[in-house]
Amino acid sequence: MKFSRENPPIPIFQYVAMFTGTLSIVSSGMHYGWPSPSLPQLQAPKSLLPVTNEEGSWMAVIPLLGATLGAIFSGFILDVIGRKKGVLMTSVPFFVSWLMVAYAKSVAVLLVARFIAGIADGAAFCAVPMYLGEIADVKIRGLLVSSCSLMWIFGMLLINIIGAYTSIKLAAIISSVFPAVLLVTFVWMPESPYYLIMKGRMDEARRSLRIFKRVHEVDGELGRLSAAVKEQSTNTGKFLDLFTVSSNRKAILIVMGMRAIQQCSGMLAITFYAQTIFKSASDDLSSSTATIIYFSVHLAVACISSLIMDRTGRRPLLIISTVGTAIALLLEGLYFYLKTDHPDLGISRYSFIPVAALISFIILFGIGLQTIPILLLGELFPTNVKAFALCVADIYFSIVATIVSKFFQAMKDNYGMHVPFFAFTVCCAVGLLFIIFCVPETKGKTLEQIQEEFKGKSKDDVHQKETFKQIFEAY
Repeated sequence: MKFSRENPPIPIFQYVAMFTGTLSIVSSGMHYGWPSPSLPQLQAPKSLLPVTNEEGSWMAVIPLLGATLGAIFSGFILDVIGRKKGVLMTSVPFFVSWLMVAYAKSVAVLLVARFIAGIADGAAFCAVPMYLGEIADVKIRGLLVSSCSLMWIFGMLLINIIGAYTSIKLAAIISSVFPAVLLVTFVWMPESPYYLIMKGRMDEARRSLRIFKRVHEVDGELGRLSAAVKEQSTNTGKFLDLFTVSSNRKAILIVMGMRAIQQCSGMLAITFYAQTIFKSASDDLSSSTATIIYFSVHLAVACISSLIMDRTGRRPLLIISTVGTAIALLLEGLYFYLKTDHPDLGISRYSFIPVAALISFIILFGIGLQTIPILLLGELFPTNVKAFALCVADIYFSIVATIVSKFFQAMKDNYGMHVPFFAFTVCCAVGLLFIIFCVPETKGKTLEQIQEEFKGKSKDDVHQKETFKQIFEAY
């Protein structure tokens, strides 16, 4: 069968690279979801390893501290060792951390294990989105990069299912299989053609493009990428370029704004304490069952979002997601407020409300706020500073998520469950304004087009330049 621009081959190996590479993200999600089924077991009266509320709080957030170290490490080595090796190296700390969890005899060992997992997580969320963003065709880039969010949620769902029916030790041993499978499958994937071009390894870049594009004639694409990498590398590619170059500064502000909105909606904090929230909310449904339903819905919606965002665009999904998330959080906060401060109203009779509100929250959050901020990480930065940018973004995410998670725990313990939910509602309202006025639409644009627009060139100029390139390639 003859392929053409109108009838291109299915990029099978791009999908294979996505499924194998994101096993690293699955491991990350399992570690972040681990506190939900495990902390109730550790804090139970007959626990063999008793854990206090304060220790449990630190156990939940300490991977975020490790992620900061992992992100810094990745930011400085991804341009040296490559994107592929950056993904592969996460398998070892993930595997080791699960074995430490399985055989831990003290709280200190658990904390160290989760810190090590955090280091791997910081590296994974720098390397995987970068790799997928650089190998993906324009028409499926949204799907490929947003799979990071999808697989992260899948990991959280998986550990909640495993943790609900097994011991902490057995759950950890089962979980260690995923980083092992990552190591033996992803090793066969080609390196990113962008990275190979950066290093002047043109023959390898050509081979990589042939595998990912499934066509033999790739000289036109290789020439386009080479020109783009050369143009983007005219700056020095130093860390400070993130803040001294106007287009980079604009990109980093957008990414930091979106990650702040994402976390200040309370998503990660709610994930850490999902079973605790459901236990406080309702006596009609077991907390473990409600949590599994919660993450199942989360996964389903994230799948839908990943499949449609390349058609609908990023901005419409973000706006719908932020408005809906704010409404769901407001309803959740009102329920807990009336239940604790006005018990005479008998609001406890309507225990389905907080469960329904949390399910609605995860549906509306998953439409846009879950997947698109991570997608933007792989879209908005030029090749020469992308590693530094993802490093800064992951450190920033870890700091914000740690603060929000500790805020949630402190507020619910000292002032009531309703206070953090009201605070998250306000953050979503502020975030909506940021999205409307600051976040660009990247649907259907090549990474080079996005950079041209960030540098202030009009869309007509960019379109004209792309047209000339296509004519040149055709001849």
